[in-house]
Amino acid sequence: MRVQLDGLAPVAPARARSAPEQLDERAPREEFARELSRAIGSLSLSRHAARRVERRELRLDPARVARLESAVRRAAEKGARQSVVLLDELAFVVDVRGRTVVTAMNHRIGGGERVFTNVDSVVIA
Repeated sequence: MRVQLDGLAPVAPARARSAPEQLDERAPREEFARELSRAIGSLSLSRHAARRVERRELRLDPARVARLESAVRRAAEKGARQSVVLLDELAFVVDVRGRTVVTAMNHRIGGGERVFTNVDSVVIA
C-alpha cells in the first residue's frame, strides 16, 4: 500500500499482487452480461446491450423477459430481421434471426435522439 502524507513521509514500496488478487475491470461487467443472458433465456445480449441495461438500470424481471421473448418469436414468424421491441417504457433493438438484443433504452427518460435505423419491423409487446 502506498502512503504519503503532505509529501513528507516516504512512499512505501508497493506489494505485488498475486494473480488471484489482481482485479480485472472487465470481470464484473462480463459476469453481469452472463447473468443477464442466463435470465433472458433463449435470447442473448450483445456486450453493448448488457452495458446499456446495466448503466441505465433497466428493470428486466421474469415477466418482462417472457414478453420480450414472445415479441421476438412473433417478429421471427413474420419474417423480421431487425426489430424494435417496445415493452412498457423500454425499447430494445433486436437481431431477430440471431435472437440477440443489440441495444436497450428507456424511451421515456433522458435526452438524446431516439431514432432507430436499419430496422424492418416494430413489435409492441
